Amino acid sequence: MSDLFDKCRTDSGYFGAFRAAKDMYFTQPVLEGTPGPHMKFQGKEVIMWAINNYLGIAGRPEATEAAVEATREFGPYAPMGSRLLTGNTKHHIELERKLAAFCGKPAAILFNYGYLGVLGTISALIGKEDVVVIDSLSHASMIDATVLASAGRRFRPFKHNNMADLEYHLKGANKDRKGGILVVTEGVFGMKGNLAKLPEICDLKEKYNARLFVDDAHAFGVMGATGRGTGEHFGVQDRIDLYFGTFAKAFAAIGGVTAAAEDVVEYIRYNARTNVFAKALPLLYVKTIEKSLELVQDPEPRQRMWHIAKLLQEGLTDLGYDIGETESPITPVYVPTGDEKFAMGMISLLREEFGVFVSGVMFPVVPPGVVLFRMIPTAAHSEDDVEKTVEAFRKMRDALKLDLSQRPSLVNR
Repeated sequence: MSDLFDKCRTDSGYFGAFRAAKDMYFTQPVLEGTPGPHMKFQGKEVIMWAINNYLGIAGRPEATEAAVEATREFGPYAPMGSRLLTGNTKHHIELERKLAAFCGKPAAILFNYGYLGVLGTISALIGKEDVVVIDSLSHASMIDATVLASAGRRFRPFKHNNMADLEYHLKGANKDRKGGILVVTEGVFGMKGNLAKLPEICDLKEKYNARLFVDDAHAFGVMGATGRGTGEHFGVQDRIDLYFGTFAKAFAAIGGVTAAAEDVVEYIRYNARTNVFAKALPLLYVKTIEKSLELVQDPEPRQRMWHIAKLLQEGLTDLGYDIGETESPITPVYVPTGDEKFAMGMISLLREEFGVFVSGVMFPVVPPGVVLFRMIPTAAHSEDDVEKTVEAFRKMRDALKLDLSQRPSLVNR
């Protein structure tokens, strides 16, 4: 007879070997200081390229003061209760109104976390006769929401950004159709940095009478002329049925928002279990997000972010590094390694010898024998940060005699 906890004493499960080794270097590293371009890791200052502080709002005095003032006025706990019972306030309602306007939609609903917002939105809308058609590289929250909403019934993953495959699945979902269809995708894909083909997706979802959910976590405040996301970038925001953004990245806070037609938002409000059965978002964050929304609409930090992103991406490609097909500030650096040990050695070399903090992603996220350094240039980085980082990658290339003639990003696209 086995015990439920037997697996906990092995190296099985996600990152099992690291967990078994009680690792806190490659997983769960402890960082010190205000989130920004320079932080401390193991007592040493490093140039930080691994946090999603796109517009440099983390650490800005305006955001900090808004949080301090909200804490003075409301404490860290108010309001108490869920929105449907005792947790609703005029401040939540006003922020939702402002967010709806920012997203170009009639209405919006706040969630405590981005993850819970995705779960709540999709699971509230998908019934037993409905079908989800989801991009295969979508974020874990979207996959979990799809599995939860489908309740064991079949859903349809389509090949990443492959419009022919999307149409194939839409045709299949329409055969003997009894319910609705929801197409689910990211706006900016968080690992590769490329964009969903939203104009083509909108054409197909309209052709097959489907609805579209876009999780724009990495584009919210980042993409588009005024930071309103990939919908604005492509000029199709009005064709996105369910637009989702998170505050954990460019807004430097916590929480998420779904924007849509008013009747749809109200249905979600009363049927998303992650809203109905959750304590309302504390006013500390409501007021902080309100201030971040003001800061996000200043074009200068976004222009600065793109300037830094261009410098970093051009510097790395000039050295021969493969950064794939990124169309966003996200800068994925694909490096052939041969094995996991060599990849971990590169991470250590960059951190210890050159003071450059990057995180590495390995198989199965990328093909075997490849490490992906996912780097996030921000408005808070300087040209000197970029210069030192590019020089560190040059030294690593030469010291390890890296073969950069390969194009790992093209494998298993």
